[in-house]
Amino acid sequence: MKKINIVNGPQNVSAIVQGCMRMPALDVKEAADVIRTGYECGINFFDHATCYGENGAAESRFGAAFPLTGIAREDVFIQSKCGLCFDRNEFDWTKDNILSSVDDILGRLNIEYLDTLLLHRPDVLYDPEEVAEAFDILEQTGKVRYFGVSNLVPMQIELLKKYVKQPLIINQVQLSLEQSQLIDQALYMNNKTTDFSINRDGNALDYCRLKDITIQAWSPLQIGMFGGTFIDNPDFPGLNKTLGELAEREGVSKTAIALAWILRHPAKMQAIIGTMNTEHIKDACAAADVTLSHHDWYALYLAAGKYLP
Repeated sequence: MKKINIVNGPQNVSAIVQGCMRMPALDVKEAADVIRTGYECGINFFDHATCYGENGAAESRFGAAFPLTGIAREDVFIQSKCGLCFDRNEFDWTKDNILSSVDDILGRLNIEYLDTLLLHRPDVLYDPEEVAEAFDILEQTGKVRYFGVSNLVPMQIELLKKYVKQPLIINQVQLSLEQSQLIDQALYMNNKTTDFSINRDGNALDYCRLKDITIQAWSPLQIGMFGGTFIDNPDFPGLNKTLGELAEREGVSKTAIALAWILRHPAKMQAIIGTMNTEHIKDACAAADVTLSHHDWYALYLAAGKYLP
């Protein structure tokens, strides 16, 4: 498994991250099999959020399953996110909510500390000084080692950084061959003939590279936000043809090639997979052993329905 070093953060972490949003559908033994399979394939980074499953069910299932794996806590990196409060239809970055959320997370995961805590989508009513106070307490008490954000544009991060003294090491955002807005706009800037020219994220990719913030790509195989996968989807014949050709050449699955496309980017991103199927986890992890050429990367980009101006 390809490993990366996160600037100002954990070192030697897997390029593939196991997302745990779907873990509530598994029983404890099945969840342990998923964790163990990923770990045996080289995954040492697991991603959670307070809103994954009712009342944090994904974290609770992981917390019950992890002791069955025989894996040492210090050999993995466990991340969670807080701020989405669907039970009261709010996004909440208040100091009290951040602190209470972390206590709840640690209890459900049955661990003493989080490796990373991300603020999950922007609370448009947040006070950055409150966030800074919460981060200081979490760091001083040893409950959280590193901090980051999810789905934030550069100026929101800059405002946080004015008050938060801890480095913000991660920005978790959507990216796939189909959802490639992070990349598109730079190609089509100042071009009124296409919506690809619309700047939808404030140049988040370039900003994160400049500021040493690692991009974590969520839904790397998805159409839209929750539109299903483009793998073997008849609506994407050209993309699947190119994926298939490269998969055959490399001796891996189409899924692995689609993930390798993300990992090929020089920004040194992580790709988050969400499957709970152990065979699919093995297929996905093969992506870390594939190095696509410059030509391969563009061939896939164009096969996804994009074009060059």
